[in-house]
Amino acid sequence: MSARVAPRGLLRAAITVEARKARSSHVLLWTTVLVVAGVGALTLGILAAVASGEEQVIAKLGPLAGVGGWAGLVGIVVQITAAGGLGAFGVALSWMFGREFADGTVAALFAMPVPRAAIAIGKLIVYAIWAVGVAVLLTGVVTGVGLMLGYGVTDAAGFGELARLPLLVVLTALIAVPAAWAATLGRGLLPGIATTIGIIVVAQVLAIADVGAWVPIVAPALWAIAPDSVPAAALLTVPSVPLVFGALCALAWSRLQLDR
Repeated sequence: MSARVAPRGLLRAAITVEARKARSSHVLLWTTVLVVAGVGALTLGILAAVASGEEQVIAKLGPLAGVGGWAGLVGIVVQITAAGGLGAFGVALSWMFGREFADGTVAALFAMPVPRAAIAIGKLIVYAIWAVGVAVLLTGVVTGVGLMLGYGVTDAAGFGELARLPLLVVLTALIAVPAAWAATLGRGLLPGIATTIGIIVVAQVLAIADVGAWVPIVAPALWAIAPDSVPAAALLTVPSVPLVFGALCALAWSRLQLDR
């Protein structure tokens, strides 16, 4: 029985340590603020521009410019979140994994009784919990914006529109996990950030080419912006990204060596 309990205890210890790092992190704090407050501020700015008849903004929004109420509000928010959120989550992961090399604290991890693979998994679990928290906070802010604009208590259709937002945030967080692997292999923050930028560019190209409905890194944004264009089953492919790259990340950490 002890052989079964020990790994769980070690993983729990890794999660506890990484959670403490996350709570004291200015990077995660400001990333949260930028995502939540930034998306809210940009949305209000766009709505104000549309209301004042700014032709350039209206042209960029396309058909969405004529949509009012909760549907219009959520439509603008998901467009901002789809790209901006991925960048923010990639930066957060790059920091969580890359900082150990950049700050020189990785050497101390070799002296810990917790396996390095468990440390990597603990980081990913803490990251997932944080991402869910960001999703909840952002949804709360958008709800507040809608109520402030006088949309009132949302009806069933409006609730369906609003419910897309937290799911988009969580799915976007999942497809950013390759950044953790890249930060590990590259032993720093920049490789993870570069990988995130690469994911954003590839996703944009595939979306424009109209071949991304079944591609995990594209499906969340396409579904959030135009739910009818993406089969619900396509979203089930998204967890394959964190599963594959999370496993690769844990494997890379288990094989870390200080001399290279």
